[in-house]
Amino acid sequence: MALAIFDLDETLIHGDCASLWSEQMGRLGWVDPESFMRRNNELMDAYSHGKLRMEDYMAFSLEPLIGRTPAEVEHLVEPWVEDFIEPIIFSDATKAIAAHRKAGDRILVISASGTHLVKPIAERLGIDEILGIELEVAHGVYSGQTTGILTYREGKITRLLEWLDAEEENLEGASFYSDSRNDLPLLLKVDYPHVVNPDPVLREHAEQAGWPIHLWT
Repeated sequence: MALAIFDLDETLIHGDCASLWSEQMGRLGWVDPESFMRRNNELMDAYSHGKLRMEDYMAFSLEPLIGRTPAEVEHLVEPWVEDFIEPIIFSDATKAIAAHRKAGDRILVISASGTHLVKPIAERLGIDEILGIELEVAHGVYSGQTTGILTYREGKITRLLEWLDAEEENLEGASFYSDSRNDLPLLLKVDYPHVVNPDPVLREHAEQAGWPIHLWT
């Protein structure tokens, strides 16, 4: 049994779940939609160019959650996943997941988004095991802070290695699917790197390295 590891945003789904959730927080009245999305888009532009400090994005995006309980947020995330995320799941992604499952591979989603979003989206795809950015809960409510190492760039490797150690697993024969230059460190660590609808930097690297390039719809 080998590991099949998937990035989430723009890999399994046609969009970024954190940005889509930011839009939802505007609809819920938690933020001013116009100004919040303007800042969100500025930060996501930095991400697409490999220049984002993930700490900055998380501090910004988690501020509306301060003082809210995990149960309150979960209650609102679940219908949002059904209404806004399920329609943008790549059908080719579900086929790839099914193929790995049929082969007996262990499937893991590792994402630079918060676990409050990653977990329910992965569950909708039938995937139970995830690594994402952990949100701090203090006195029963979200503090607006994160805990532990952020699953972003090299942080994905650190968190994955910790998970492998805890699960007595290894990367022998592992596959990893991603769309982003930010995931090059992890793509270089696995035996079978796959790029999905890649950004220009990742496409160039994949072409030079002879990696499979998938155009998922």
